[in-house]
Amino acid sequence: MKTFNKYLKKEGYTEKTIASKELASQYFIKWCKKQSTTPIEIDYKTCLKYIKHLTRKGNSKKTINHKLGSIKTYFNYLISEGYRTDNPIENTSVRGTQRTINYNLLEPEELEDLYYSYETENYQEAYHKYTSKRNKIIVGLLVYQGLDTQDLKNLKTEHLQLQKGKIYVPSRKRSNARELELKPWQMMDFMEYINDIRNHLSQRLQTDTDQLFPSGNRFIITHTIIKKLKKYNQKVEDSKQIRASVITNWLGQYNLRKTQYLAGHRYISSTERYLQDDLENLHEIINNFHPIS
Repeated sequence: MKTFNKYLKKEGYTEKTIASKELASQYFIKWCKKQSTTPIEIDYKTCLKYIKHLTRKGNSKKTINHKLGSIKTYFNYLISEGYRTDNPIENTSVRGTQRTINYNLLEPEELEDLYYSYETENYQEAYHKYTSKRNKIIVGLLVYQGLDTQDLKNLKTEHLQLQKGKIYVPSRKRSNARELELKPWQMMDFMEYINDIRNHLSQRLQTDTDQLFPSGNRFIITHTIIKKLKKYNQKVEDSKQIRASVITNWLGQYNLRKTQYLAGHRYISSTERYLQDDLENLHEIINNFHPIS
């Protein structure tokens, strides 16, 4: 049997987080024993009693949600070992905790305009034309697929699936892998890039790598891109703001689970932070999280 500690290490958690999750799970196991049950047998209704127990102990809603997150991970571990078939509190969260509200977000039309406004032709030197075309492709991945700088750096040529019209984004310590659809015009740009442009850039950089966007040790391409995008729209701040805008806009089109997958969030709580503070989204939280008052 794989221990919970080994499971957490395999999932890529830091030592500090592992210690915190182990402590929370041990406390939960002891409480279950007092209730004449175990984490393997406990049901949703009894889990609610545990939440009430934590509340009576004076834990803040934020702390309770943090502890619930650790227990959810423990349930997932039990599922991976075949001891459970479900996570009884997978969609459970305590209502009333403060969520991050993202200000100065870009609307879908503004994001798309960044892509179409990006200039690629008015360059006399071939190298600058190549880099600008590469940069426009990266802008597309920012505004349509919501990738961040580390995602872009980790992409390899094998991750581009033009025959399927998709791009595979590998997992990282705090994010899940996902397969995202490309827009038709992105595919056309990528075909030119793979067949011609990338080779020229690799030769200029004197590098032999399987990186989709050869850049050396430091991926500083996005700095140049953001600087240029600010000229097209003064609201543009950085790649994090663009990603937040994309995820927030996704939430207006899709449910939380679909958005979680598209964003690569490991936890649904990460996606919830992008919900805007309005009645429509508050209603969605209620529907998706069965919150405890």
